[in-house]
Amino acid sequence: MTEARFYHLTRSTLERALPRMLEMTLERGQRALVLASSEERVEALNAWLWSYNDRTFLPHGSAKDGHAEDQPVWLSDQDEVPNSADVLFLTDGANSQRVGEFSRCAVLFDGNDPEATAGARAQWRTFTDAGHDVSYWQQDERGAWAEKKTD
Repeated sequence: MTEARFYHLTRSTLERALPRMLEMTLERGQRALVLASSEERVEALNAWLWSYNDRTFLPHGSAKDGHAEDQPVWLSDQDEVPNSADVLFLTDGANSQRVGEFSRCAVLFDGNDPEATAGARAQWRTFTDAGHDVSYWQQDERGAWAEKKTD
């Protein structure tokens, strides 16, 4: 059973939230796969992760970089796991048929976008029906994550 966490972005963008989550994943000794909605989005995130912070380095790559097996963070628009990732990040409404292969899945969605919110609700139902351990996290006024109870 996969631990699936739904992250409701209300105070920051994906570009601001994702790097810290990836850093925490690597700090735990895990590898990550980030699925995005298109090849263009993958390359935009790839470029962002090179430049988001001039004081740190987040090792990552995509198909254009190659050597997936050497990359602790792999960005893709394909439902694949070429880097033996432990943690799956679903962004931009991306879906995976492989959720059960990961110890954790993080679904990040823009709470200011009704379509993204509706898509996350549908994913929630799918994950719940599949027996995954789901939880819901929302940003507070300062942008910190707080787990919220759902009914």
